[in-house]
Order: sequence, then C-alpha cells, then structure tokens
Amino acid sequence: MLRPAGLWRLCRRPWAARVSAENPGRREITSGVSPRGSTSLRALNIFDRDLKRKQKNWAARQPEPTKFDYLKEEVGSRIADRVYDIPRAFPLALDLGCGRGYIAQYLNKETIGKLFQVDIAENALKNSLETEIPTVSVLADEEFLPFRENTFDLVVSSLSLHWVNDLPRALEQIHYILKPDGVFIGAMFGGDTLYELRCSLQLAETEREGGFSPHISPFTAVNDLGHLLGRAGFNTLTVDTDEIQVNYPGMFELMEDLQGMGESNCSWNRKALLHRDTMLAAAAVYREMYRNEDGSVPATYQIYYMIGWKYHESQARPAERGSATVSFGELGKINNLMPQGKKSQ
Repeated sequence: MLRPAGLWRLCRRPWAARVSAENPGRREITSGVSPRGSTSLRALNIFDRDLKRKQKNWAARQPEPTKFDYLKEEVGSRIADRVYDIPRAFPLALDLGCGRGYIAQYLNKETIGKLFQVDIAENALKNSLETEIPTVSVLADEEFLPFRENTFDLVVSSLSLHWVNDLPRALEQIHYILKPDGVFIGAMFGGDTLYELRCSLQLAETEREGGFSPHISPFTAVNDLGHLLGRAGFNTLTVDTDEIQVNYPGMFELMEDLQGMGESNCSWNRKALLHRDTMLAAAAVYREMYRNEDGSVPATYQIYYMIGWKYHESQARPAERGSATVSFGELGKINNLMPQGKKSQ
C-alpha cells in the first residue's frame, strides 16, 4: 500500500444537552461540545482540548485533506472488518471521533441501519467522506457525550480516544449509551507509537540544549486498557495490538503529515518552539539510527484494538465455581471418559 503523496510504503455527568436518536430524518449537525475549559473533576488535565479542536479543523480545511488520510483510512478499514466479524445487523450505531468518516466509508447499509458521526471538529464533519449509510453529524466532545442511556447497538471509535483527558470516564459514557448486548469496537495509538521520532528529538535536544521536553503525546499502556474496559462495565473483552510502519523521505515529511492528520501534540506541557539547529540535529539522528536501505526513514504506529460488550442475560457466562465434573488432573484419562462413538470419529 502506497502513501498517497509519494512512493513511501505502508508496511504494515455534567453532560451537554441530550441529542435524541429518534427520527433524525435528514443529515444535520447538532452541537454537544462541552464548555471551553470544562473537564471532569477527577480528570487529569493533560491535553488542551480547544487546541486539538483547532488542529483538527485546520487539517480538515486543507486543499487536499485526502493526502494525509492514508493511516486513518487503513485503521478505519480494520475496524470495519471487526464489525463484519459479528454476524448481526446494527440498527443504530455511533462513530465516536469520526473525523472525516474513515470507518463509515467501509460499512454498508445491510450491516448498519443508521450511523451517528460525532467529532469535536466541525470542519471534519462538513467535509466527511461519502457513505451509503444514512448518517447524522453531531458536533460534540468525546468527553461529554450528549446521548441517552441504552441508545446505540454499536459504538465504534478509531484513533480518537488517545486525546481525551479522562479515558476511564469516556469508556463509562460509551458503556452508558450502549444498549444491553451492544458492542464497542475501538482503536487507539499505543505506547510505542513514533518511538523513532521521540528518541531522535530527545537525543538531539539533550545534546544541543542540555535537556529535553516531551514532544510526543503520552499514550495508554496495553496492560491498562483491559482493566479500564472492565472497570467501565464491559465484559467479554478482547484487546490486541498491531503495528503499521510507514516510510518517509525524512523526519520533516513525517512531521508535515502528522500536522496534516491533525495529530500534532496538544499536551499542556509541550514546548512551544524547537530551535532550528536542534531540529536539523534530530533529523540527522533519525536518519543515522533508523535509515532504510533505500534512504527513507520508518515511522512506527502501534495500534491497540479493543472490543467490549455491554452485559445482557442472553450472553454466555462462565460456569459457577466448583461446578466442574472433571479435574485437570484427570485430563490424561480423557479417552477413557469419552463415549466410544466419539473416539472413533
């Protein structure tokens, strides 16, 4: 798979006003964005959400936004594959942090009856990609979802939740708006994302300026994700990881693409300016440490995929403790315990 702009390989609850999901007969934009500066009382205030909204709006306004969509489209297609793995239709679904509709374009109306697309950036919603599914656009913050309890059969989210300040609360809200036996399928960046860029900037800044500041956003660890999903109320959990590696001509082309994706750092403790000689040194370190044989440099994106279900009495449950009829110590005698007919099959 080629990066569109060149020959670079892709190798791999103070909530806002409620929005009803009943009878939205046409595509519309409804605002549910939280008040500026508002956060959960228990949340760490790590990210400047207003800046992130501006970054995503700027990216969506560019003359060729599709030039930078390659990564989000790839992950969106993998989320859609996981939706198709579930043999059922979903009358009402929600795409949380939808961007320009990177998941919706891969879904069909036989699987999804109606799709609500939620994002913090109004320009992304206005310039969304075409899909055959009836959609409703909702301008809202992922941290303050404006929906009623037990509304959706399916919630999907691709490469959005790593920017929320209170991930546990966001997962609790997703669980709250799902119907019983509803499913959440999500993807977010993992802790090893852009480790090449992080290491190069740290080495160059330490050498040139005597210390370094964080230039890459902090990410959730995979071993914490299952715990957070369980704490939010999900069961029958699945969490897996994948890596996608994209090759670029150099570090500056990588940083240009991150800006075009709307993925620039928005941490409150980010350093506003890097000196020119530090940037040049970082680019040289990047090339020296990670250069491919063809002269390009790789950037690794680690992706966490997660699936969680809201409880329903029809779901399979583990047997009660102590109800087993055969001990593990007797597994060696399993052939003697099986009926003769099953042995011969």
